[in-house]
Amino acid sequence: MVEYELDGHVAVITIKRPEARNAVNTAVAQGMEAAIDKLEEDPDAWVGIVTGGQTDKGWIFCAGADLKQMATDPGGMSTARGGFAGFVQRERTKPVIAAVDGPALAGGTEIVLACDMVVASETAVFGIPEVKRNLVAAAGGLFRLPRKIPRNIAMELALTGRLDFPAERAHHFGLVNHLAPEGGALARAQELAAQVCTAAPLAVAESRKIVIEATDQPDEVGWKMSGEGIMKMFGTEDFSEGLTAFAEKRDPVWKGR
Repeated sequence: MVEYELDGHVAVITIKRPEARNAVNTAVAQGMEAAIDKLEEDPDAWVGIVTGGQTDKGWIFCAGADLKQMATDPGGMSTARGGFAGFVQRERTKPVIAAVDGPALAGGTEIVLACDMVVASETAVFGIPEVKRNLVAAAGGLFRLPRKIPRNIAMELALTGRLDFPAERAHHFGLVNHLAPEGGALARAQELAAQVCTAAPLAVAESRKIVIEATDQPDEVGWKMSGEGIMKMFGTEDFSEGLTAFAEKRDPVWKGR
């Protein structure tokens, strides 16, 4: 149900349940958790990409929770460490990019919101329609979405359950980093991941942590975390490599230690 493929330093994680529009069931949740385990444990994997794929009905990222399973086993779509889809509550150190072609709805949008960056194609559309089924978007959508886009826009999407929030509008409000043509989200996400991989992986992980944990905190928290972060880098092999490569006018060769 979930495929993991390492290409250089980039791990591509693909949800593969086309017959159910990549809806999350137990197998998908467990597969996603296992894929993130591989990403976190593999020293050669520096960046992850989560994507869907093309089906006989067009492109699809994820249609959210499997409503048939929800009727009998709603807990089966979550894991203890990752929450919904084995992902939305998962603690991790490495950046993950969402590559969205086609709809990312309900829990699909919430998977996207749990990623660090988003690339979306012209066919991508987002929405949290849970209220239309007397449900609540409980996988992060109700508090993560208004952190990414203006609160009133997020409120409208949450209360109406509208399914017409396209990639272009999401890009306008800052939810999407880059737009791509139909079928091109993964390729553009791989380009973005390659840019991240030119930077030192330890510094990337530390910078990601500070952005996440300090953004909504008082400045003194940001100063403290930034100071601690740079001190960690001073004691690494890659710190010396970065300075040496600069002096020698060559690209650095990062070791991640």
